[in-house]
Amino acid sequence: MSKDSLCIQQKDCAGCPKATEGILIHRHMLRGQHIPKDKCTQNCMLFIIKGELLVNSDEYPGTTLHDKQFILQAIGSKHEALALTDTEYIVFWFNELPLLCEDRYREIIDQAEAPLAYTPLVMDHRLLNLVTDMAAYLDEPVPPCNKFINLKCQELVYLITNYYPLPQLKSFFHPISSYTESFHYFVMQNYTKVKNVEEFAHLGGYTTTTFRRLFRNFYGIPVYEWILEKKREGILEDLQHSKLRITEICNRYGFDSLSHLAHFCKDSFGDTPRALRKKAANGEKIGKITD
Repeated sequence: MSKDSLCIQQKDCAGCPKATEGILIHRHMLRGQHIPKDKCTQNCMLFIIKGELLVNSDEYPGTTLHDKQFILQAIGSKHEALALTDTEYIVFWFNELPLLCEDRYREIIDQAEAPLAYTPLVMDHRLLNLVTDMAAYLDEPVPPCNKFINLKCQELVYLITNYYPLPQLKSFFHPISSYTESFHYFVMQNYTKVKNVEEFAHLGGYTTTTFRRLFRNFYGIPVYEWILEKKREGILEDLQHSKLRITEICNRYGFDSLSHLAHFCKDSFGDTPRALRKKAANGEKIGKITD
């Protein structure tokens, strides 16, 4: 989600900790306060401590969350909320879960399946005690250090993955696998069709800012760098192993002109496309210029 979603419009957005791993945020919403629909740029779990929160998302359409209930929203999914009463909750943002027991999580995720209808889970006494304690820690004048927060995140995930029945967990964690697969599929199917990041974002129905953040969290590098690298790999492959004409390669990778492609190849590989293809035909090794 964007900076004005579940974090309720932090004033110091440049210093917002949400972009880092394993972040816990304690928030209050007043009755009637609304969070507009946006796409999550990280995975998140939402734990209701007090109140009623009306959630609308692909998994939880028109679902009212009550105290002690919690849900998972995956990276890329859309989510909005409306406080039906004054509401207190914890949000846990993460790219990858901090696991103490990887075997148990792998057992869950390998069997993940979509239910007929997603149902919020209810915090048992162990999980509720941990969540309420974390809220108190986060409200202290001097917030706890990152190492302490990371330990609490590990404990949180351990309690969920080890103290709930496998059938419930298979449904609960399904959004992570489904959105991961769908976003990756969208990227791989469309990166050759776009000329810039703005086109890429628009094609997927994202704002440019949201798409950049989502992509970086998913792939670990800026989207523009990733696109350039994929174009370099594809162009080299086509020059060496395909019979595509240079004009076809130019169009395939979204270049405006042959001269633009030539400049790109000179900068990336040290020569023009025709010269590179000739070198490859003569058995010479062609590749990226190294720093």
